[in-house]
Amino acid sequence: GKPCIKGTRITIQDILNWLASDMSTEEIIQDFPQLKAEHIKAALSFAANSETRTRLISA
Repeated sequence: GKPCIKGTRITIQDILNWLASDMSTEEIIQDFPQLKAEHIKAALSFAANSETRTRLISA
């Protein structure tokens, strides 16, 4: 399965897509009240760490 925010069916990719489409953290939280700002930050951190691991593995 895809990485999700614990206790939700919202994926890390969902959050990244919303941010990429110019939604603000506040707008995301307004649309999805089960999320908190910490979840958005955790999604970004997870994505950044995943990118680093991918580069290390494929190098």
